Formats: sequence, structure tokens, C-alpha cells
Amino acid sequence: MAKIVALDGNDAVAEAMKQINPHVVAAYPITPQTDCMEKFAEFVSDGEVDTELILPESEHSAQSACVGAAISGGRVMTATASQGLALMHEILYVSSSFRLPIVMNVMNRALNSPLNIHCDHSDSMPERDSSWIQIYGENAQEAYDNTIQAVRIAENENVSLPVMCMLEGFITSHTIERLEILDDEDVQDFVGDFNAVENPFLDTENPATYGPVDLQDYNFEHKRQQAEAMDHAPKVIEEMGHEFEKITGRKYGLVDTTETEDADRVIVVLGSTAGTTRSVVRELRKKGENVGLLKIRSFRPFPKEEIVRTLEGVDKVAVLDRSNSYGGYGAPLFMEVRNALYDVDDRPQVYNYIYGLGGRDVTQDHIKKVFHDLEEGIEERKQYLGLRE
Repeated sequence: MAKIVALDGNDAVAEAMKQINPHVVAAYPITPQTDCMEKFAEFVSDGEVDTELILPESEHSAQSACVGAAISGGRVMTATASQGLALMHEILYVSSSFRLPIVMNVMNRALNSPLNIHCDHSDSMPERDSSWIQIYGENAQEAYDNTIQAVRIAENENVSLPVMCMLEGFITSHTIERLEILDDEDVQDFVGDFNAVENPFLDTENPATYGPVDLQDYNFEHKRQQAEAMDHAPKVIEEMGHEFEKITGRKYGLVDTTETEDADRVIVVLGSTAGTTRSVVRELRKKGENVGLLKIRSFRPFPKEEIVRTLEGVDKVAVLDRSNSYGGYGAPLFMEVRNALYDVDDRPQVYNYIYGLGGRDVTQDHIKKVFHDLEEGIEERKQYLGLRE
């Protein structure tokens, strides 16, 4: 039975973590994540969870503690943002190489410098090749739902990789929205018993070694195994989405589409801007314009087949990136989408818009401008949206 509440994204994630009741949470405070961990600390203090909450001296140490707890056989979660995620960078690779099913929420925030505490995706995009699954949420409801599903995805025996769930700093993390939350028992039934790592460090009957020197003889094979695990992830993500839909009625997959079946112009986007774009699509549809939206939920693994199926035959596509690739031909999402379409005979023209860096607002007028640009024609492949003249 679902309960209707009003929560912001941070509290929604904390509520999901409480209902999951992990063995260990290790986290260091950083805006705009801090409220989430403060709320979860209240649950620990009030005895509403059995979690061991570790408060280390940095995010590097927090992720290191997560690694130690996970290889010891625990269900482990954490959260961070921006510089904190950057400081974890070294240990993110350790976590995935050890095949540890850690779940981490990232409240997206711009990387310094100059100092900025507001949203863009410059923190999570550099970690796209760290062998962490990356799932982007549009709103507080998706932040809650993604956190619960991530546990099952990470712990699936064919995956066994850590999962990063993104929600946008302040835009989602601090905005109060209507939310449907499940009963604690329903969440516990969904996540089930902990499916620990295959060879936990503290299993003295089956001793294992973690972090050995791995040189030319086997390193290549181990990296290939990680890639194979990521190849298994799309099917598992979709299966978990179907299972979750049965108990909530909310549908989840690798992507989500709006009015793309007969569209001649489509915007591709991650995160909260999908909501703004969807409103514009519906407004323009009423005026007879064949426009559509492709929202990508799973950035890693990248949903190539779904993108090709959606965009094949479309005339023009605008990919909106809330980050940049300095010196690159385009930003990360653009490069992935354009590459996915390379072998398609009836492929669209694909254009890149950089927007919202440092928390710059994106409005419905901005989205309308993009659709108008696509209709009228664009000279430059890469554009900046909402930039002051």
C-alpha cells in the first residue's frame, strides 16, 4: 500500500535507505547531499534502522570504508556530490574492480573552480568509464524509486557492480514534491535478502585475496569480465523495472519516450530537464508540431538499441548536455548518441546544446528555441543554450 507524502529529493533518498536498512553506510557531508545524510543519521539515532553509520574524515575515506564493509559481506550504501565524488575517484575504480554491489546517490553539483554549489553533471560524467552503473532520475519520485531498484541491480549475480543514482542538486535534492512511498515491508520484500559478494573477506572457510598485484598475465581478462558484467546490466535493469511496476504501477526501463513515434524533431536529455521538455512537447503537439522527447535513464550501460529504435527516421535531433567536454567535438551525451546512430542508414542530423552549467535555469522558452532551431536550420553543430550575450 503506497502512502502519499511531500518530500524533497534528499529526504526521499533517506527514506528509501531507511526502508532498505543496509548494514553499513559511510558518508561525508557535502552540499547539496548533506541533508540526506543528516536525515538518515536521525533514523540511525532513533533506532529505526540497524545500520552502522560511519563518519570518516573525507569522501575518499568514506568510499574506502564502503569497500571494506562490502568485501566483508555487508549491504553498503553512501551518497556524495561534486568535489566529494571527485575525491572518491581512485576508490570508485577499486569498488567496481572488486565487483562490489555498493549503491551511491549523487546529488549532482558543478565541480570547482570557481566555487559553485549548484547543479550540472560535471561531477558524474568524468566517472562514466569507472565501471559503475549510472542511472539518472528526473524528480524526487524517481530518486526514491531508483535507490530501491539499484540494490537489486547491483546485487544481481550476473552483474555484481556498484550503482550510482543521480539526482540534481537543489533542483531535485531540495525541491519538495508529491511522492508515493511504499510500506517498509513492501520494500524489504522487493530488495530481499542480501546477495553478498561471491567470496566475502571474512569467510574463513573460503579464504579470498582482494587487491593483489595483477600484471600482464591476467589484468586484461579481469577487465574483460567487468565489461561482460556491464553487458548483462541492461536486461537486469529492465527486469527490475518490470518487477517494480507490479507493486507501484510506475514503469521504468533504460529510456523513456514522449511523442516520438511520428516525430520529425526530438530532444534527448538526462535528469530534471526532461520534465520541462515534456511540457513543451505536449504544448507544441497541440499546435500541430511533430516534436518528441527521449529521456535517457541509464547512461551506463548506454542504451544503444533503444536510442536507435527511437531516433531512426527522425529528421533532426538535439542532444542537451548539462556538462561540457573541453576541446572535444561535443559533450558526453551528444558523443554517445551520435556514435550510436553512426551505422544507421536513415539517421538524423544530430546537434549538441550545452546548457545549465553551474545551475543556470533552463526554461520552457529555451526548449522552444531548440525545437525552433531544429525546424529553421542550424549552422554550428555545437550550441550554448541560455548563455548571456
